[in-house]
Amino acid sequence: MSSDVSTPAVIIKAEGVTKRFGSVVAVNRVDYELREYEVAGILGSNGAGKTSFFNLLTGYFIPDEGRILYQGQDVTRMTPQERVALGMMRTFQLTSTFDNLSVIDNLVLAFFRAHRKSSLWQLLTNTCKQHRKDEKILATLASFDLERVANREVSHLGLGEKRRMEIAMAILAEPKVLLLDEPLAGLAESEIKGVLDVLQRQVGRQTILIVEHKISHLEHFLQKLIVMHEGRIIAEGGYECLQSPEVRKSYWQIDEAAA
Repeated sequence: MSSDVSTPAVIIKAEGVTKRFGSVVAVNRVDYELREYEVAGILGSNGAGKTSFFNLLTGYFIPDEGRILYQGQDVTRMTPQERVALGMMRTFQLTSTFDNLSVIDNLVLAFFRAHRKSSLWQLLTNTCKQHRKDEKILATLASFDLERVANREVSHLGLGEKRRMEIAMAILAEPKVLLLDEPLAGLAESEIKGVLDVLQRQVGRQTILIVEHKISHLEHFLQKLIVMHEGRIIAEGGYECLQSPEVRKSYWQIDEAAA
């Protein structure tokens, strides 16, 4: 029987992963699948286990039980750097962000460190000046609404501008999976819109996984959600899964009996 070609392949898979910190079980036998080109979210209140699970997926924690697969390959004990080389990139895994350099020079460095085997000194002394007008760099500035601040030092950026630049740098490295840990944290409403606008343009181009505490801004962006509580996945599906009784009780703090 032929396989269903309309179903995207699983790109990241967690099988029964567990992580303990002393007597605390932060992640409790979690099974999870992320498919290619999905835009997915991990939601949960503080202490739910979502960040610990995210750290397991990205290699910052090694599970006490279970395993992590990437495109069918067992990466359970691979370092974060080894996973980046395979195509998994978390935003703070970027090559160095230079606050005393301009936005455009940071983009140039991110692109050429990912695609060219050059030393950092060679990149700093030669690449930036030569490639500030590179078509891909200019297109990225436009796509991420960074043209106005292209020549501004990163140290002088607003938080929303810097967050867009960080995501632009990650995307320039062309990872297969872009993993974002609370990308909207600390942003004003206008800044949140800017970040979501640039992420929206990546839908269908990359697989995106976002860990977020607040979900209100992501309702029309995420295609699939899991909700975690006390280290377990308690709901999975579309946005409607947030209305399940267990989610209403543990995440929304709604007492069904009282209601």
